[in-house]
Amino acid sequence: MAEVKVRIPTPLRKITGDLEEVGATGANVQDVITDLEANYPGLKERICEDDGALRRFVNIYLNDEDIRFAENLTTGLKDGDELSIIPAIAGGMN
Repeated sequence: MAEVKVRIPTPLRKITGDLEEVGATGANVQDVITDLEANYPGLKERICEDDGALRRFVNIYLNDEDIRFAENLTTGLKDGDELSIIPAIAGGMN
């Protein structure tokens, strides 16, 4: 089990008590999400679909690399890694 830092985006900080960074453990990204949910109930439903897949407009970066270009939720972790949860921003001009 790796101990990692997880950066929390502003819209989700109400779940973490306004913390912008929290610690979590897991062998892979999916394990970390499970650990986060245990400590911050309601977080998983905001970043994952009902089937456990990452929501379409949520990106997770492992040390600045998008996990979708690695092994997605099964991407392995090591102590000291940093995960960043990044909600996609859409919009534009009419």
